[in-house]
Amino acid sequence: GNLRLAGFFRWTAAWVVRHAHHPRTLLAGMIGVCGVLSAVFVNDTICIVMTPLVLEVALSLRRNPIPYLLAVAMSSNAGSVATMTGNPQNMMIGALSGIEYGRFAVALAPVAAISLVVVYAAVRWTYRSEFDGTHFEVGERVRVRVNKPMLWKSLAVSAAMVGLFFAGWGVAQTAIVAGAVLLATRRVKPEKVYGEVDWTLLALFAGLFVVVAGVEKTALERDLLEAVKGFGLERVWVLSGLSAILSNLVSNVPAVLVFRPVVERLADAESGWLTLAMSSTLAGNLTILGSVANLIVVERARGHVQIRFTDYIKVGIPVTLVTLAAGTAWLTVMH
Repeated sequence: GNLRLAGFFRWTAAWVVRHAHHPRTLLAGMIGVCGVLSAVFVNDTICIVMTPLVLEVALSLRRNPIPYLLAVAMSSNAGSVATMTGNPQNMMIGALSGIEYGRFAVALAPVAAISLVVVYAAVRWTYRSEFDGTHFEVGERVRVRVNKPMLWKSLAVSAAMVGLFFAGWGVAQTAIVAGAVLLATRRVKPEKVYGEVDWTLLALFAGLFVVVAGVEKTALERDLLEAVKGFGLERVWVLSGLSAILSNLVSNVPAVLVFRPVVERLADAESGWLTLAMSSTLAGNLTILGSVANLIVVERARGHVQIRFTDYIKVGIPVTLVTLAAGTAWLTVMH
């Protein structure tokens, strides 16, 4: 919230635009920014912030905005694989598994990097006529107003927070202390910052943990374990495939809750949790309904351009299949 109010995201988009002199460079820049920021902050938030900026840039340059908007959604999902703060299901897995932040990132950051390259290749190939054009001069296309003291403070606190994550400090405790430090200021009213908080997501998480506690006191876990005993879920590709399918049927966070009792009892539970994080996230790129991030991009762009279901899946299907295969192969080699 502080970074947004300080103008950080608009400044970042403007920097990409100023240095892009070809549609392919612009696409690569947008994918890189959305992917990296989604690894640090929640992908849904990055889609909320970046969609109007990317739309503004594309329209001002008289480019087709659809491939750039698809890139925002898919790269936000792909980049969020890298860390346990990248998306809601990874946060849930981080809380349930006890895996260290740095260990999680070392295991899945390469998958995120490969997935971002796949997103670039798929969007560029599908919309060849858009990206085979000539160079263009962009000039100053995005107007930027930055609150520099607030920006530097927000960046410093964010960098310290991420550093402490990797140092092994508690994610929740570190994040809330960082937030408290940023609230200690006279440059912006606290109400403005609180307005940036996704209270609905927090309510969702609180409810999910209540549901988990309730399930633990029923026979559901035992029945589920009996039902999947013969599936061979200790194999990475089996767990990856089943979780990807379930994530598209019931959404990724509920899928994590369904697989939780099974993964906890695997011989290599850590590998199971990492596989679940990877597959449930990358499966979100299959269709518009695959993740909340996709819906955010489609809805926020609706006033200017309509992204149809077919527009999405002709990129989403190959991206999902290739990234899931790459992620599964990587985790199989690792474990």
